[in-house]
Amino acid sequence: MTDTYRSIAFTEYGDSGVLRVLERELPEPGPGQVRVAVRAASVNPIDWKIRSGLMAEVFPTEFPAIPGGDIAGVIDAVGEGVSEFAAGDEVLGSGAGGYAEYVLAKPASLIRKPESLSWELAAALPAVVSTAYRALNLLDLQKGETLLIDGAAGGVGTIAVQLAVARGLTVVGTASEGNHEYLRSLGAVPVQYGEGLSARVRGVAPQGVDASFDASGRGSLATLVELTGGPKRVITIAAPDAADHGVRFTSGTPAEQVPGSLAEGAALAAEGKLDLPIARVYPLAEAAAAQDESEAGHVRGKLVLVP
Repeated sequence: MTDTYRSIAFTEYGDSGVLRVLERELPEPGPGQVRVAVRAASVNPIDWKIRSGLMAEVFPTEFPAIPGGDIAGVIDAVGEGVSEFAAGDEVLGSGAGGYAEYVLAKPASLIRKPESLSWELAAALPAVVSTAYRALNLLDLQKGETLLIDGAAGGVGTIAVQLAVARGLTVVGTASEGNHEYLRSLGAVPVQYGEGLSARVRGVAPQGVDASFDASGRGSLATLVELTGGPKRVITIAAPDAADHGVRFTSGTPAEQVPGSLAEGAALAAEGKLDLPIARVYPLAEAAAAQDESEAGHVRGKLVLVP
């Protein structure tokens, strides 16, 4: 085995041009850690938002920083005290600095990969599944209610739509025109995002909106609050100005997590009951291009990196 590994890192905030391939010394797992040989890593919008400095107050960064957190791979070494996994186990979950050939992770942040899941899909699942479950749980949704999801065709939105529909909710989802048929296939009522959103939503949901979930951060919070009748049942994972609108920003603190959500979501995906399209797979060295595509918006599903 080589003593070094490749990662993608940045040493300052900026556009995707600050990302560089960085050769690093292969770390040994410490007590309570495992080392994962990464087979695929997911690209999430939070990655480029952190890289650009947009989230500096919420997620302070130490440089050099390796983006990413969602991974799938094979455990190749275990630290002292680890009994949950052994070398050779195939896993998916979270490991800091996922844009790399190897990642150190805690066993509690990983689950065993269902055999039928591809590496790419396994890597795509962790953040979007956990976030969708978390958001729906925090909104305390009840069967028969109407949920508005802004950014419904992205990774989190795709999962949230399917979970909400399965729970008996009416879902209105915003997306670009090209993704409207896709949202219909998931069971949502699609509307175009942007100016005039309020009137379009009222047109398709005359019964009103009980709760709203901002998964895009496109600056729609004021409209979502208006449509929902107040900020109490509006939540965002993407808008840094949430406090200005009295809206809760959820960053995934331990208290917010839904235990078992990733395992349940992965099992549903393995059974073909939860769909998550892989929009494109990039080589690790092209992480900058992947982040550019994510930042441009309009991605249906997920973007994935492979070493």
